[in-house]
Amino acid sequence: MRFRKASCPIVEHLCNSMMMHGSNNGKKLMTVRIVKHAFEIIHLLTGEAIWLLCTGAREAAFRNVKTIAECLSDELINAAKGSSNSYAIKKKDELERVAKSNR
Repeated sequence: MRFRKASCPIVEHLCNSMMMHGSNNGKKLMTVRIVKHAFEIIHLLTGEAIWLLCTGAREAAFRNVKTIAECLSDELINAAKGSSNSYAIKKKDELERVAKSNR
């Protein structure tokens, strides 16, 4: 089948792509661990769960011309930059503002 990679989950496809060259060649467990740590870093940088990234993408795609894939990619890029256009960053800032006012 020519389009076999379409049925493969995106995270697994990312892991398989990472284990192609150099010292990672053929070591899938190590690349899975690397991807897991990458998602943990995303969690730490945004200060929120990955669930908020998905929620922001879902809300942005609702009644919009853009697809959910485009909205999710925008959300991830904005969260990585720390931009206030990201839903997760907005929620984090709002939570910090409320906590600061309650001190």
